[in-house]
Amino acid sequence: MPGKGKRKGRGKSHGKKQKKPEVDILSPAAMLNLYYIAHNVADCLHLRGFRWPGATKSKKGKNKT
Repeated sequence: MPGKGKRKGRGKSHGKKQKKPEVDILSPAAMLNLYYIAHNVADCLHLRGFRWPGATKSKKGKNKT
C-alpha cells in the first residue's frame, strides 16, 4: 500500500546556537507587563528568574482533583 513507508521528518538543526538578545527587565514596557501579571514582590522576582533556593517548582497543567 502506498504511504506505509518510513517517514523522514525534519530534525533539529545542529548548527550554531542563536543567542537570545539581552532584554532590559526594567524598561517601561517590561514594567507595564509586570504590573499586570505579578501579584506581589516575590511573584515579580519569581517571574523574572530570581528564584530562591527553597521555592517549590510549579507544575504546568496540574489537575486539582
